[in-house]
Amino acid sequence: MRDSHRAEAERLLARAVEEEVRRSGGSSDAGTLLARGRAALDSMAASAGEEYAAYEQALTEAEAGQQPLSQRFSRETLGAPVLVTAVAAVAAIGADIALGTATGTALGAGAVVAVAGAATTVAKVTAAHWPAAHRRAGALAQPGGVDQLRLQWLTALDVRGIRPFLDQQRMLAASARPAKKASVVPQLRGTDRSAAARRRSVLEQSFGHLPHPGGPFAGRRSQMAQITQWVHAARAATQTLPVVVVLHGDPGSGRTTLAVRAAHDLKDLFRGACVVDLRGDGEQPLPTRDALLHLLNRLGAPREQLLFRERASAEQQVRRLSELYHQYLTGLPVTVVLDDASDPDQVRTLLPERSDSLVLVTARAPLDLPDDIPARVHQLPVEALDAAGAEELLRAAAAPSSPGPYDVRSTEEVRELCGGLPLALRTAGSSLGERSADRLAADLRALGPLDPVERALRLRYTDQPEQARRLLRRLALAGRASLGPAAAAALLATDEKEAQRLLAALSEAGLIDHVRSGRYRLHDAVRRFARNRLMDEEDAADRGAAQERLIRNYAELAGAVIRMVDGKMSTRAGQFGAYGFPSLDAALRWLDDESSFITSALRHAEGVDQQAVLGLLGALCDYCLLRGDLYRLGEISELTQAVDQGLLERSVRWRTGIAARQLGELDKARTTLSSVVGLYREAHHDAGAALALCSLGITLHHQGNLTEAAAKLHEAIALQDSQEQAEDRAWSLHALAAVERDRANPAEALRLLERALALHREGESLHGEAWSQFQLGQVFLRTGDVPAARTALEVALDLYGRTRDGRGEAWALTQLARARLVDGDPAPAVDDLRQALARHRENEDARGEAWTLYYLGQALEESGDRDQAVRELERARTMFSRMRDVYGLACARHHSGRVTRDQLAARTGSLRNSGFARQLLVDARADFARIGVAHGEAWTCLELAMIDAGNSRAPQALELCDEAAALFASYGDERGGDWARFLRCTLLPYASPGGIEVGTVVSQEELSRLMAAGHASRDAKLEDCAEALAVMLERGVRLEDGWQAWQLGLVPNRHAREVMGVAVEAGR
Repeated sequence: MRDSHRAEAERLLARAVEEEVRRSGGSSDAGTLLARGRAALDSMAASAGEEYAAYEQALTEAEAGQQPLSQRFSRETLGAPVLVTAVAAVAAIGADIALGTATGTALGAGAVVAVAGAATTVAKVTAAHWPAAHRRAGALAQPGGVDQLRLQWLTALDVRGIRPFLDQQRMLAASARPAKKASVVPQLRGTDRSAAARRRSVLEQSFGHLPHPGGPFAGRRSQMAQITQWVHAARAATQTLPVVVVLHGDPGSGRTTLAVRAAHDLKDLFRGACVVDLRGDGEQPLPTRDALLHLLNRLGAPREQLLFRERASAEQQVRRLSELYHQYLTGLPVTVVLDDASDPDQVRTLLPERSDSLVLVTARAPLDLPDDIPARVHQLPVEALDAAGAEELLRAAAAPSSPGPYDVRSTEEVRELCGGLPLALRTAGSSLGERSADRLAADLRALGPLDPVERALRLRYTDQPEQARRLLRRLALAGRASLGPAAAAALLATDEKEAQRLLAALSEAGLIDHVRSGRYRLHDAVRRFARNRLMDEEDAADRGAAQERLIRNYAELAGAVIRMVDGKMSTRAGQFGAYGFPSLDAALRWLDDESSFITSALRHAEGVDQQAVLGLLGALCDYCLLRGDLYRLGEISELTQAVDQGLLERSVRWRTGIAARQLGELDKARTTLSSVVGLYREAHHDAGAALALCSLGITLHHQGNLTEAAAKLHEAIALQDSQEQAEDRAWSLHALAAVERDRANPAEALRLLERALALHREGESLHGEAWSQFQLGQVFLRTGDVPAARTALEVALDLYGRTRDGRGEAWALTQLARARLVDGDPAPAVDDLRQALARHRENEDARGEAWTLYYLGQALEESGDRDQAVRELERARTMFSRMRDVYGLACARHHSGRVTRDQLAARTGSLRNSGFARQLLVDARADFARIGVAHGEAWTCLELAMIDAGNSRAPQALELCDEAAALFASYGDERGGDWARFLRCTLLPYASPGGIEVGTVVSQEELSRLMAAGHASRDAKLEDCAEALAVMLERGVRLEDGWQAWQLGLVPNRHAREVMGVAVEAGR
């Protein structure tokens, strides 16, 4: 800008400042405004840059065509006249001298001629200049001339530069006035008791896993009293140390029974209990690592530690698990029974050192524990029963109709032949119903010099018929877990009724222990005896055939149970019928009872048909996922890795990836499932690859990678086009529907769910139908159809209950509570969400917990508790961040930023100082843009626009509204587009280039067009807001008041974003 022009612009600015000071009644400081205006003059001039450029160009052209009077006396102009005048003067002088005139006179005449010529030339040039100058002056005054362009430039500078600048300064001055401080009542922050409640529940359930204390218990009351006394003495002490009682005695002396009885009798003093079979000296001892994993599982430690068993060195794993174990049990008194221990170092590792726990160690001999062990150690021998105790036990074990009189001598001889050991006495005493004490003593004596337990077992073994003896022998093939009639029937190739009868007979003979209804277990000594008899009396072919039948029968039964849940999946092709189960509930109860036995049997499945093993493994893995039993899934994964057979390992690794996703370990799940897809493709197993691709797509969806998730699911569906894979395809379809819902395609989601539901019903998959109904309910919530959503979600909840899917039930409860929130009923929604949150924590479903916290924060906001809402949203944001769930993180950031902004605004009375909230929203927008979620990005733009408008950045806010409108239009969201256009109308008076008057007129025109274009999905609140804005614009807007839409409530609320205004008629 030329100096002259800058001076002219400053004079215009000075006049405008004087006018502003007069308008404000002297409240504005002229010097400050003028100084700020001069500093911002270049930016103001830029707003009129086009007019100034035209003026400058015209001025330059005019100056180029203008010729001043001095330029007319140039050499070019005066050359000819001067030459003519000079020639005439010389000619005059020459002529006069030639005629005889005196030289002086001649020179005078020549001078007169020269002067006359010069005067004539000057007169001619001047006469030619003045008319041209007058013509140029007239042209300047004509329309479109340079002077008019100058006026246009000054007008544009005033309207688009100086006036908006003064309006902005007026708004800044108004916002800088001290606001009335609102009284804020501090909120008391309560503690979160849900995690503690879950821990308490798991510990209480741990007592139910102890062996049942029923049966005769004689001769051990003094030892029980001694243990109780030591525990009470430790509780009275000031130092927190565990009590360690080493119960040492011969096998069969009742060490384990005494320890278990003590755990039951003292349960009121402890929070939980667990029995670990360390497997002593007679067979391969249980590794310390496996013992720690078992303890952590039973006592409720985080399950990701139980699923992912890194293939590091054994020492490193033991160190890591030991640290976790001691940290978890710090200050937590529990009872730990270490059964059949032999290694003092292992016992020390398993001691919960920083708690008032009771550790009952059973061993064959006293354990020499280190002197520096941080515990109160007691050695308690468990010796042979005395005469009174043996007599009591024999009476309890004998049949009620025991013949003959009481025989003291024979009873004492029986005690001596049985070594006073409870196991031998109980086993031998069970025959007193059919023989007298004297005969019993004689029969025992006739067996010769044997071990007392061996003698009693051999006696009762020979008493049984061959079928019962064969069953006892083959029960040694079943491992250490309890078993029922199904296993016995498979081992004998008979029916379950006959197997149940034989089990009951063996239990009455004292050869097997009755655990609970229909379940039996072998004592370690009996198992060794049965194994010896099996090796001696049956050949390898018979043993292998029995093992094969056991695995095959259980594979069919377990597969049938899972098929009743998941339907006709390709993994269980050809399996039909309920195999005698009267109901799904009865089938699931059977699998609950048998799961431990199946795991134990799989450890001894060498040489068995691999297809049967694969079926049994798959069914057991699906059961673990359904029940959330990730400890057992970790065991199975470890077992298959040790076997290193491709098909088995792929099947189990696929389920392990799904379990990792349920725990919220999304990166690990993605890596695992990607590797499984590769393994199935290498094996050219398309059905397995498709199922793994479906699981991978769901994992990518949970990470927020919607585009890639949709691609993987489409790829899976393409591989599942055969009729045999219809049920597999249904699972992929409803997973794809969830992705399309989040990609703002509800019509496509509804279409996919209709197909999925039809296929699930055709495939008889209750579980698949439950998840499809669950997804359907979420789509209806997205479109604002709350009654339909509730119906679908209630159906899903009922189906989850029938399949005993606790994780699914928790998700359904979360979405039902969300339905109440969408329906405008936040108070009950808060209660329901808290209940669902406890269920998710009980299932250790990190993702379910995070999303429930997210909805809980919104419900608390609607209830008016913004402080607690911010805390819950921040917890959700932290969990999403830890899980690497970009979509969840973006949503949590969006609402956390929005509520934080509202929280600060409620305290300060304005939207200023919203920097942290704005940063959260900026991050949320970046996340939404990165994963391609236009719906979230558009609404985040509107929230940012409100913050910018409240901070006197109306032009930036207007630009954000335009960007939001474009994003809403990209996927056809008319509801969101309405709010973007409406907010634009509220901003135009403050951001229009023509100033407040022009902006008000434009705003009124756009508002009238907005209200004229009605549609079905319009938010009811927007119509009320539009009426209020129309009245406000009609009365006039005062810039001193600033952007008033926020204070007047003319902005979208949380519910406006909840419903997506996209047409769904095509999908219904």
